[in-house]
Amino acid sequence: MVSKTDDIPASVPNCNPVDLADEAGDGAQETSKTRLKDSCGCGHSADTAMVNGDGAHEHTEEAESKQDGTAEADGGEESNEQEVIVIQDTGFTVKIQAPGTEPFDLQVSPQEMVQEIHQVLMDREDTCHRTCFSLQLDGNVLDNFAELKSIEGLQEGSLLKVVEEPYTVREARIHVRHIRDLLKSLDPSDAYNGVDCNSLSFLSIFTDGDLGDSGKRKKKGNELEQIDCTPPEHILPGSKERPLVPLQPQNKDWKPMQCLKVLTMSGWNPPPGNRKMHGDLMYLYIVTVEERHVSVTASTRGFYLNQSTTYTFNPKPANPSFLSHSLVELLSQISPAFKKNFTALQKKRVQRHPFERIATPFQLYSWTAPQVDHAMDCVRAEDAYTSRLGYEEHIPGQTRDWNEELQTTRELPRKNLPERLLRERAIFKVHSDFAAAATRGAMAVIDGNVMAINPGEETRMQMFIWNNIFFSLGFDVRDHYRELGGDAAAHAAPTNDLNGVRAYGAVDVEGLYTLGTVVVDYRGYRVTAQSIIPGILEREQEQSVIYGSIDFGKTVVSHSKYLELLEKTSRPLKVQRHNVLNEKNDSVELCSSVECKGIIGNDGRHYILDLLRTFPPDLNFLPVDGEELPPESQRQGFPRQHRHRLACLRQELIEAFVEHRYLLFMKMAALQLMQQKANKDTKTDTPAITETSETSIENKQDTSQTQTTASDSLDATEVSTDSTNQTDNCTPASSQAATDSEENSSKPATNGPLDPATTQNGECKSPLEGKKLEESIPGLAQAKELAETIVAEDGSGIDPKSREVVLNACKAVGSISNTSFDIRFNPDIFSPGVRFPDDSADDVQKQKQLLKDAAAFLVSCQIPSL
Repeated sequence: MVSKTDDIPASVPNCNPVDLADEAGDGAQETSKTRLKDSCGCGHSADTAMVNGDGAHEHTEEAESKQDGTAEADGGEESNEQEVIVIQDTGFTVKIQAPGTEPFDLQVSPQEMVQEIHQVLMDREDTCHRTCFSLQLDGNVLDNFAELKSIEGLQEGSLLKVVEEPYTVREARIHVRHIRDLLKSLDPSDAYNGVDCNSLSFLSIFTDGDLGDSGKRKKKGNELEQIDCTPPEHILPGSKERPLVPLQPQNKDWKPMQCLKVLTMSGWNPPPGNRKMHGDLMYLYIVTVEERHVSVTASTRGFYLNQSTTYTFNPKPANPSFLSHSLVELLSQISPAFKKNFTALQKKRVQRHPFERIATPFQLYSWTAPQVDHAMDCVRAEDAYTSRLGYEEHIPGQTRDWNEELQTTRELPRKNLPERLLRERAIFKVHSDFAAAATRGAMAVIDGNVMAINPGEETRMQMFIWNNIFFSLGFDVRDHYRELGGDAAAHAAPTNDLNGVRAYGAVDVEGLYTLGTVVVDYRGYRVTAQSIIPGILEREQEQSVIYGSIDFGKTVVSHSKYLELLEKTSRPLKVQRHNVLNEKNDSVELCSSVECKGIIGNDGRHYILDLLRTFPPDLNFLPVDGEELPPESQRQGFPRQHRHRLACLRQELIEAFVEHRYLLFMKMAALQLMQQKANKDTKTDTPAITETSETSIENKQDTSQTQTTASDSLDATEVSTDSTNQTDNCTPASSQAATDSEENSSKPATNGPLDPATTQNGECKSPLEGKKLEESIPGLAQAKELAETIVAEDGSGIDPKSREVVLNACKAVGSISNTSFDIRFNPDIFSPGVRFPDDSADDVQKQKQLLKDAAAFLVSCQIPSL
C-alpha cells in the first residue's frame, strides 16, 4: 500500500533558487551588488530584481526592510534577538524517583510539557514497562499538559515521584499494547507492514555501531576491530544477479530473542458483570518459553494470575497470584527465561540510535518486503477488526473536524520565529494525524467496511464519508476524462492534484485555502481522501463554484477576490494570468487552469480545489495535431503516445528550466553591454546589437540573430539566438575572445539549452564546470546591476540603450515582462475544450513555444546531466 499526502512540501516554502549568477561572481563582484539573504532557511540567496520579477520569495516582513541594501544588518539583528529567545532558553535538571529504582537525574527544558517526561520514562530501560502512573511534586499531581515553566515550585534539583495509578480498561489496553511493542522492538515485521509509524532504517547497518554511546568502534585487544569495506558482489560490474533483498536493511540484531510464545486476549473476555464489580478489566492468555500456560486478570490494581483454563472459567486469584502493577513484573516472576531475555532485549533496544527506535511522525510504506514468519499477535488482531476511533481520537463525544483543524493551524500567527515554530509544529502534527486517519479510512472503504453515501450507484461511482473525511475512487465515473484517457487519466489525476495542493500549500498565501488531501493506493485501487468544505454537501456544485469551470472550459466564471489571491501565487508557481472564452464567447480572466475551482465555504474561507493542471503539460507525451517539437525531441522519438493526456512537467523541472533561461538572459545582457562599452571606448562604427535581433524576432518566429562586436581587439563575436528553439543541442556560435585574458570566456552556447554547464558537443557538463564558465562571462555583474536598477526605478533615468539591452534579452528568453526576467506558463495551453480570445493569439503562440522549449530542455539537457 502507498499513501501520499500534502503534508510534506515538495520544496522549501516560498523558495525559488533561480539566481545562479549571483553565486558565480567573485568577491569583488559580490561586494559591488545588493545581495539580499532570504531568511527562509533554504540557503539560497535572492536578488530582488531578477528572480522571476522578484516574486519567488514572499517573506515580505523581512524582504521589505532590506530593499535599500543598507538595512540588512538592522533586520538581521532584530531577527537574531527573536532567535536568541528560543535557542538560549536553558534547561535544568530534576530528579526522578520511580518504584523499585534508584533516583536518577533528567535534563529538562522549561518549554517541555509534563507529558514529554512520561514519554521519556516509557522509553528508558529501567522504567519502560510502566505506563499507568502520575508524576508528583511534593504530593501534588502534575497536569500532563502543563508546561514545566508554569509549575510552581519546580526548579533545579526538584524531586519528581513516579506514583502508580489504578488501571481503567483503556489504560490496561494501552499497557498491553506497550508491552507488545517492547517485545517486538527489534522485529522489522511492523515496519514491513507499515504499522504504527514503524519504519526501516539503514543507520546502524551502515555505521556498524560507530554511533553508539561512546561514538567509537569496539576494540579487539589493543586494536580497533576491523570493518570489511569490500563492496558486495551484486553491485560490481558484470554481476548477473541483482537481488532485491539488499534493498532492505539486514541486521543481525533481528535474530529472534523469544521472551514469550503467546500473548493474546483470552476467550473469556469481556468479564461478566459480577467480575466487573470486583475490578476485572480484561483477561489475557499467555504461554511462556518454558511451555507454562497461564491465564492473567487485568484489574484496577494491576495484573495477577487466575485459575481459569482453556475450557474452565475460574476468575479467582491463583496461589500465589503474583499481583503486580506491571505485566512485565508479573511475567518476570513466573518465567526466568522471560526475565533474562527481556532484560537483554531492552539493552539492545536502548543502544540503538534514537532515529531508529522512535516512531516516525507519519507512516512510511516499503515497496519491497521479504516473506517473514507470521506470528500470533493479539494487538494486530484487535486492530484489524476495530475502528480504533475511541482509542486514538481524544476529543470527547465527537469525531475530529479535520478541515477546521487544518485551516485553523494555517491561520496561526507567524510574525516572528517563535510563532513560526509553533505554527509549523501544529501544521505538521495535524497533517500527520489526518494522513493516518485517511489511510485507515481508505483501507476500510476498499475492505467494504464503510457504507457509501450513494449506495444505489454502481460500485465504481460510489463515494464515502468516514470520520469527517470524503473518499472517492480513481475511476472516470461521469466521462469527465473521456478526452484525456478515461480511467487511466482518472487514475493519474489525483497525484497531479496532490502535487498542486503541495505547491499552493508551500507558497502559503494568507487567505487562500486548500483541502487536506491524501492519495492511497491499496489492493489495486486508488482512493482520494479529502477534508470537507463546510456547506459543500448541502448545495449543488454549480451553485458553489464561483471561480473556474466545472465542465472543462465550457462554462467559466471568475471572481475578483480569487484573482487577487491567486495573483500572489502566480510568480512563485510560474503561472501566467490569462483570458479564456466561455460558451457565450465572453472573455474571462483566470490566474490558474480552468479546472481549478474556487468555492467559498460556509466558514467564509476561500478554497481552491481540483489543482491537477497546476503545472504545464509535458509535450513529449502529448502529441498535438499541427504542432511539431524541436529537433532534439524528435531525434529521441518524441512526442510519444501516452495512455492519458495529463502528463505534466514536475515542479523541479520548471525551476531548472527557469534557472537555465535566467542564465541565458544574463549572458545576453552581459554580451550586449560589452558591445556598447566597446563601441564607446573605440568610437568605431560597428553594427548595433539590436538591429538584427528585433527585426528577426518580428519577421521570423523561429530565428533571431544577435550580433555583437567584442571590445579592445575589435574581433567580431557572433551569438545566434534561436527564439523558437532555445533548447536545441548546445552548439555554440563562432566566438573569439575580447582580450587575451578572456580568450576562452566568451563562448556561451545560445543556440540551444544555454545552461551554465554546456559544451560544444551539446552535452551538459558537471555543475562545477558550468559554474566556472559562468564566472568567466565578462560584464555579468554589470548586467545584473542594470536589470536591478531598471526594476527598482521603473526604467526612469536609465539610458535608452541600456533599457534596450534588457528588452532584447527579455524577448529572446520568453519573459512576459519587457523590463525584468519573468517567465510564467499558461496551464491551459493544449487543454482540450479551452479557447482563447483572438487578441491573445500572440501570447498563446509564445506560450506554446515556451512549452516546446521546456520539453526539449528536459530530454536534451536536464536528463543527460543527471
